[in-house]
Amino acid sequence: MTHLTEHSLVQGGRSAAFATACVRGGVAAGLGVGALAVLVIVAWISSPFPDSGAGGALHLAAGLWLLAHGVELVRTDTLGGLPAPLGIVPLLTAALPVWLVFRTARSTLDPADETGPRPSPAGTLGAVSGGYLLVAAVIVVYSESGPLPADLVTAGLWLPGVVLGAAGAGVWTALGRPLPGREEAAAALRGAAAGLVTLLAGGAVLAGTALVWHAGAARASYEGIAGEWSGRVALALLVLALLPNAAVWAAAYGLGPGVALGTGALATPLGLVGDPAVPPFPLLAALPPEGRGGWPQWAAAAVPLVAAVVLGRSVGRATGTGRARETALAALGAAWASGAAVAVLAGAAGGPLGSGRLLAFGPVWWQAGAAAVLWGVAVGLPTALAVRAWGRRVPRPKHPKPPKPPKPPKQPKAARTAESPALAATAPAPGAAAPTPPVFDFSLNGLDGLNGPSGLADLDDDEGYVPYDYLPASWETAPTPSTPPAPRPAPAPRPDTEPPRPSGTTGAEREATPKDTP
Repeated sequence: MTHLTEHSLVQGGRSAAFATACVRGGVAAGLGVGALAVLVIVAWISSPFPDSGAGGALHLAAGLWLLAHGVELVRTDTLGGLPAPLGIVPLLTAALPVWLVFRTARSTLDPADETGPRPSPAGTLGAVSGGYLLVAAVIVVYSESGPLPADLVTAGLWLPGVVLGAAGAGVWTALGRPLPGREEAAAALRGAAAGLVTLLAGGAVLAGTALVWHAGAARASYEGIAGEWSGRVALALLVLALLPNAAVWAAAYGLGPGVALGTGALATPLGLVGDPAVPPFPLLAALPPEGRGGWPQWAAAAVPLVAAVVLGRSVGRATGTGRARETALAALGAAWASGAAVAVLAGAAGGPLGSGRLLAFGPVWWQAGAAAVLWGVAVGLPTALAVRAWGRRVPRPKHPKPPKPPKPPKQPKAARTAESPALAATAPAPGAAAPTPPVFDFSLNGLDGLNGPSGLADLDDDEGYVPYDYLPASWETAPTPSTPPAPRPAPAPRPDTEPPRPSGTTGAEREATPKDTP
């Protein structure tokens, strides 16, 4: 019974979390519509000559919200009376609804309160997308009664795809952005992302450079379209919303297929062919001139070249430890993934601007995607293999240099200081003769007269005589002076002592000598 109760509570908690996720998806859709409605109503209020009332402004906001999801609109109030399609999506306006769906799915699966129940990843994806699409269906029905009704075919294709893609990205982020287990697939996705970002950044640089180059024409077009300040503000917002489109157009232009400027007109780096049907608009003033292209147009090919090199470098570094076959497969996968992303962006950035010659305007999605794949295969694949080979190279061992002879050990400073005076004393003066080896004098200086025929042998008879007393104190190291020493004077005899006896006399004779003398 307890098990059934706990199971029922868990099921009830998950059902409540699923319903909450569905409601949060509907709220995200309402926030996106409300934000655009506020901007449109402010522009309608500030306009000095509004063409319709508040209902027309709300219908216009609903149409712009659907257009931001890739839904094609149909203009009914044309000069000819025939409906004209409008399919170019301002990509900057698409950032708001996509971000709202992404954030809602991520916060639903990863709530701040970890103790409460939450739906599974698949349940979160279905609940958030379902709630969002319910509100979107209501807006599609509401737009049918306005001046910009939605095309039901594109509404059934693009709207669910955009919502499911944004919600899936939010769920993937909440799960920690896991990549496929295979190293090749993960490396291919990373390489495709790096190449796509580089391609779009290069396209933005190209578009900005072209606008600066044709700044005068763009300014004249801007001032000619909008006269009042409210119209200028609205036109400036529209130009800002279409800046990402310009980056995609420039990237497609550099890829090679170029940009269609109406039916039968095409602009490529090789030149502009056909008769372009270009309406007056500030961004369109940056298009290349008619005729054959020169080096400024050919330089646009550097953008896809750099993007392909970045793609190959990313793949080569990610698969550097594997085999060459794995690196090649990863590079091919990255090229195809990048081409698919470019095709989607090109399809969203281009489209019809009206009927007749304006049915084809902007990059052709399949041509741009195919060109991106070719660039990735032709440049990215060799780059990946080269980077892998460079990373796996074995450095050659360098020949060791012969060892240097060891230096003699340095003497301590105290020892060098102590030896310096002795060396200075013993060192000969410059130009002086070399010193003679030391000769030690073992003679008894001052006592030579006492030496008899028998030499020092008679002195040994004296008990108080020690012959070593007459030797130098340190005869081993005493240096011999350069001049012979002067003879030591004989000591003066004391009055109370007898004069030294001559050698060869005995003690008895010494006592008898003074008595026998007359």
